[in-house]
Amino acid sequence: MQFPMPREATTPRTVAFSVQDWGLIPYEQAWQQQRELAEQVRRGEHPNTLVLCEHPTVITIGRAGSWRNVLLPHEQLRQRGIPVFEVERGGDVTLHNPGQLVGYPILRLWEYRQDLHWFVREIEQCIIELLARFGIRGEQLPGLTGVWIEGRRKICAIGIHVRRWVSWHGFALNVCNRLEEFGYIVPCGITDRGVTSMERELGFAPSMQEVKAQCAEVFRAHFGG
Repeated sequence: MQFPMPREATTPRTVAFSVQDWGLIPYEQAWQQQRELAEQVRRGEHPNTLVLCEHPTVITIGRAGSWRNVLLPHEQLRQRGIPVFEVERGGDVTLHNPGQLVGYPILRLWEYRQDLHWFVREIEQCIIELLARFGIRGEQLPGLTGVWIEGRRKICAIGIHVRRWVSWHGFALNVCNRLEEFGYIVPCGITDRGVTSMERELGFAPSMQEVKAQCAEVFRAHFGG
């Protein structure tokens, strides 16, 4: 099987770039910390940063989403302790849970390219290259955001927010998480395709620490120069 060759980094010059691992962190706490870090990055007080983390089970609704795509009744959400947040990122409804790698690229986009479509495609390309390192062939689909397997199964969701050309929010890559929890929602509002994970595609659970390490390396190559 042929996998895509890594592209040369698109950054035209060396850009200060750091990676932070926030571990397993409640979504609301990470949301607030992103806001604070994004402002520090905008003011030049902190380098462009990729945050890597995991979240306890949580549902988020993006700007293009609605509660119609949350299938679990409010009472059951409460009983199971699953919070729902309406957030400023693009996209529809998604779910985060342990075993899913969440990445928040908090970047001064004027140091790269002030083009949101380019930025989303670049994140997709990073994930495709990351998956290839584990022997999984991911792909982009015309008209759809994220990374897919065989055009039918979504393995990585993407939803960003940009203010004053500083990005936050980001991607959610299913590594070894409980996919059955996606039955609580209509993922990204798409009804005719499913979801998958690295574990399901490989037949075993890869090390989250190794996935994080490879992810940091790929993103650094694209955005660190």
